[in-house]
Amino acid sequence: MSQSPIPDLDEPLTPEERDEMIGELARKVVGRGMESPAILFLEMNKPISFIAGQSLIAASPFLMPLFGRAGIRKYSQLLSDRENIELLIRRIEDLSAEKDREKKK
Repeated sequence: MSQSPIPDLDEPLTPEERDEMIGELARKVVGRGMESPAILFLEMNKPISFIAGQSLIAASPFLMPLFGRAGIRKYSQLLSDRENIELLIRRIEDLSAEKDREKKK
């Protein structure tokens, strides 16, 4: 029997995958100038981050064309862990500070 192309939902993200996804999300937020609203939203919803991650799985039939099966799995796992939310907030803050330093030059 051939191996299924469906990714294993129990397989954890590697640290490299996690860091890449956090960096990508943070760059998109900072690139759009949405640092403050994003940080506020993430801080407010940190206690229910697990539910947010699981909601992606429930909404996967609608999100599959946008993110693909593997993307939904990865973002679900990323958002389900409060530590990852905190890492994302810190990365947004770091990139925002870099952007401010560049503007001052």
